[in-house]
Amino acid sequence: MYSKKVIAHFEHPHNMGELKNADGIGKVGNPVCGDVMYIYIRVRNDRITGIKFKTMGCAAAIATSSITTDLAKGKTLEQAGKITRENVARSLGGLPPIKMHCSNLAADGLREAIKDYLKKQGKNEKGKTKAKTKKRN
Repeated sequence: MYSKKVIAHFEHPHNMGELKNADGIGKVGNPVCGDVMYIYIRVRNDRITGIKFKTMGCAAAIATSSITTDLAKGKTLEQAGKITRENVARSLGGLPPIKMHCSNLAADGLREAIKDYLKKQGKNEKGKTKAKTKKRN
């Protein structure tokens, strides 16, 4: 049984759609259930200023995508990267145990989008600029 909040986010998802010219894109999926999620982020001054998602999956997958975008919007990359499956499930008033993997996907998709952004910026996963290696003759 789904909570009222899960049903509300499924029926009226927040931040759904593709973010044009996204700074980072995360794609995750679960081959067992067939769910696929894309999380798109826009970043300014190391803060998520825009976020959207596209999810092909069940009600729980769509609801967790929706609430994850709400949780991440306005957060720094470090704060957003710490959003866990437990945070996602708790924010929705819980999920049936069989659907907990859906909240894993949403949090993982967000982290993948952050990693993609950092990679494009030449930074490592901790946000530090990658050291350039010198060529030796």
